[in-house]
Amino acid sequence: METVNISIYVLGMLVLLALVFDFMNGFHDSANSIATVVSTGVLKPHHAVAMAAFFNFIAIFVVNMKVAQTIGKGTIDPHVVDHYVIFGALVGAIAWNIITWYYGIPSSSSHALIGGLVGAAVAKAGTGSLVAGGLLKTVAFIVVAPMLGFILGSIIMLIVSWSFVKSTPRKVDTWFRRLQLASAAAYSLGHGGNDAQKTMGIIWMLLIAAGYVSASDAHPPAWVIISCYAAIAFGTLFGGWRIVKTMGQKITKLKPVGGFCAETGGAMTLLMSSYFGIPVSTTHTITGAIVGVGASQKMSAVRWGVAGNIVWAWIFTIPASAFMAAVAWWIGTHIM
Repeated sequence: METVNISIYVLGMLVLLALVFDFMNGFHDSANSIATVVSTGVLKPHHAVAMAAFFNFIAIFVVNMKVAQTIGKGTIDPHVVDHYVIFGALVGAIAWNIITWYYGIPSSSSHALIGGLVGAAVAKAGTGSLVAGGLLKTVAFIVVAPMLGFILGSIIMLIVSWSFVKSTPRKVDTWFRRLQLASAAAYSLGHGGNDAQKTMGIIWMLLIAAGYVSASDAHPPAWVIISCYAAIAFGTLFGGWRIVKTMGQKITKLKPVGGFCAETGGAMTLLMSSYFGIPVSTTHTITGAIVGVGASQKMSAVRWGVAGNIVWAWIFTIPASAFMAAVAWWIGTHIM
């Protein structure tokens, strides 16, 4: 593919903007990692975010690079990528993240980024610039990821309930306060492994377009991998506290055993998705798992009105961020 003439200053600015998005992804989605473990009282908030940030980063040693490949090469035609498209995509995604964070809505940073790419690419080159296979896989998992979380969360909850049916509530609480540390760590590992790679894919796409790396390379440069994992870990460390209460208590009342089951179901979904290179929403996944845990006890344990409002945010994320990205692309063509 032809390289795009991008000055080193513009390239540096866009890489920095991508890392800002990555930081905000961690900041926005930290609630997904820590809400259950904080709301059940197992960890204090500052301990929870420190643990989540640590496991976000060490996912670098555990999770493969397939999600970065999907984002970098499988969402929009590489030939339409230039600095204006990347600028529009990032601004659209960041703008939607700020809006949803402000109102405490646990929307998907992942799908905001996908929507941003779609909006900027379509604004430049029309719908023919989209890679149908990669996008359909991502859109399908808007439904599949929370359903998997729901199914796994509810099955694990039922298995645990049957296994500990003769145990006293105090004994169960003691055991699962300890076990929830492991499940929260596993979930944070899955969160970092899937979400950090989305920003890697964006920077990789930009570097390929600018001719700094080859499109045939199997992985992005090491500095991109390290900086993206570090950025999401720092974002998680600062935490999006407005969303914690919604995730941890407004959907359903959680105890340590429920927190363990929700986090384990969510972690399994994220790690499986990362293995197959599917960029999924950590927000959708943990929400589905929490609802599954609540529903496995009794349907009335779930506040379906709150869950319904979250689903509406999921529906609007891609078109809203795509619209903002298209506007940002137009502005970028006039100022950059």
